[in-house]
Amino acid sequence: MALKDFLAKQFIDVIQWTEPEDGVLAFRYPMQDMEIQNGGKLTVRESQMAAFVNEGQVADVFGPGLYTLGTHTLPLLTNLMNWDKMFQSPFKSDVYFFSTRLQVNQRWGTANPVTIRDKEFGAVRLRAFGIYAYRVNEPRTFHTKVSGTRDIYHVADVEGQLRNTIVGRMADTFGESSVPFLDMAANQVELGNKIKEQLQPMFADLGLYLDAFVVENLSLPDELQKRLDERIGMGMLGDMGRYTQFQVAQSVPIAAGNEGAGVAGVGAGLGAGLAMAQAMMNAMKPASAPPPAPAPAAAAPAEPAAPAAAATAVETKFCLECGKSIPKKAKFCPECGGAQQ
Repeated sequence: MALKDFLAKQFIDVIQWTEPEDGVLAFRYPMQDMEIQNGGKLTVRESQMAAFVNEGQVADVFGPGLYTLGTHTLPLLTNLMNWDKMFQSPFKSDVYFFSTRLQVNQRWGTANPVTIRDKEFGAVRLRAFGIYAYRVNEPRTFHTKVSGTRDIYHVADVEGQLRNTIVGRMADTFGESSVPFLDMAANQVELGNKIKEQLQPMFADLGLYLDAFVVENLSLPDELQKRLDERIGMGMLGDMGRYTQFQVAQSVPIAAGNEGAGVAGVGAGLGAGLAMAQAMMNAMKPASAPPPAPAPAAAAPAEPAAPAAAATAVETKFCLECGKSIPKKAKFCPECGGAQQ
């Protein structure tokens, strides 16, 4: 090495790093034209870890603390480089810092509804979203599999991989749980813990630790949510017969208040509503066996035949005032006395 090159080199006495911004997972300490001085200091702060990499191989990893660099503090690196003279000369090695603090408020969600099989509704499409928090806990694995030799590695660089994996594992968890959708929605904390257990091995494989996983919301697409609301409403009604009577009673003042509707229209609407309500209540009654046929009665003495006019059924209509059934030819209602057309 020429004397000029030797003098141009700088020797590092203190190696340390403070995070300049949020969202940094790994940072390579700048080492261009620099060598580490024997007996130099390494400062690793809380929420950090540091790794020495020699010729592409991770040698030593340090947790929080202050270290004096020598053969005792760098046993693996010393062995790899085969230093003589008891490590008296400066050495060159790449130093990486890793942020081990929690990366909180990371968002996840289903871009498209996930189809699952539900016990009550059959196959349904489900939407979900929430937050999760993780941290780097194995710098050696994270450096080897994820961050590599990059100068700086951010949360955003691994976000897509984590989010898509979460959504994929979530669909499997829903399918394996066999829990109805309504029960899932009512137990989101337990569901989040279940999904977290399923995701832990995947995070560990990347050198990460999943600290928290929260399911904030479970929902159905709009068209399915509308059907669910209808089903819930039907269950809340209870007695359909009484509900129908209530609806008919509610419609009377609405019909009476319509401008341009004559008395005849109001009476006809009321009569039709009553008839429809009666038909609905009859349809909702449980089917029952027909009553037994009456025993044949003893023959009674013949009576004189009724006049032909009496045998004919009397035609009826609805009163225009009160809606009661009255003879069709009546000029006045026998119930309320209202004039008829």
